[in-house]
Amino acid sequence: MRLKVEFTTEPFDLDEAPAHAVVARQVVEAAELDAVDVGPFGNTAEGGADAVLAAVDALLRKTLEAGATRVTLQVNVVEEGEA
Repeated sequence: MRLKVEFTTEPFDLDEAPAHAVVARQVVEAAELDAVDVGPFGNTAEGGADAVLAAVDALLRKTLEAGATRVTLQVNVVEEGEA
């Protein structure tokens, strides 16, 4: 099974990336995922179920430790051939 996660961390800071946002980027870029797109207002990552779920676990733990007060995420099953 393939999964796609979309997530944001808060609080936002438009002038400088907060520590929790930097940590989020590091977590998803270090994970064994097939596709990662990190942007200023939302992020996505896609891969096998085990890799995505492991990345979500690390993402939640590490961003909260780094000062995030809210992490919003959505996980979807991606059908084969869908991108």
